[in-house]
Amino acid sequence: GYTRDTSFLAMVVDIVQELKQQNSNLVYVCDPVMGDKWNGEGSMYVPKDLLPVYRDKVVPVADIITPNQFEAELLTGRKIYTEKDALEVMDMLHAMGPETVVITSSDLQAPLGNDYLIALGSHRKTKADGTRITQRIRVESPKVDAVFVGTGDLFAAMLLAWTHKHPNNFKVACEKTVSAMQHVLQRTIKSAKVQAGEGNKPNSAQLELRMVQSKKDIENPEIIVKATVL
Repeated sequence: GYTRDTSFLAMVVDIVQELKQQNSNLVYVCDPVMGDKWNGEGSMYVPKDLLPVYRDKVVPVADIITPNQFEAELLTGRKIYTEKDALEVMDMLHAMGPETVVITSSDLQAPLGNDYLIALGSHRKTKADGTRITQRIRVESPKVDAVFVGTGDLFAAMLLAWTHKHPNNFKVACEKTVSAMQHVLQRTIKSAKVQAGEGNKPNSAQLELRMVQSKKDIENPEIIVKATVL
């Protein structure tokens, strides 16, 4: 989640390590919130000294990480221009520690067209005999023309829940995560437009995520976004 303080991040690492000593099955999801891209240009909206702490201390203790494309590039020092680049960046992130890496949004060209946003996921599992299997997926979801607050938190929470419920089916876990997101966003934008009135742009208060109203979709989302296995 969002923080601007290196000492706070260091404290998170200490707490995670202590909890994992007490329960080795504990799953820690990290959304390394550092920045984003606007019109193709990336910029950080937290102090630059957070990057090495995320890269060297936080990510190595995480089981699941959910960076956007810009944050994945920051963590690895590698630019993503193609899907192949993204897969290699996810492998670099796996090598840092996390078994599950999801690049939640990217500016890669979606096969379905410009109205779609690409997310990419990679799940690395070590079998009992020590061999590793990596599952990779691409998800294309319809773009929603609005700025929401809290979508990263919702995505991380949904991904944790659905990977827990479907530990052996990363594709379905991602489909349910992104489908739940779509249900919430579509309900939110529809409601916000009604509140704003015809011809008016909804404001941030009207665009507050309709979480309570979406309870059923969060608990049991109809899959409306399919993932492609890579």
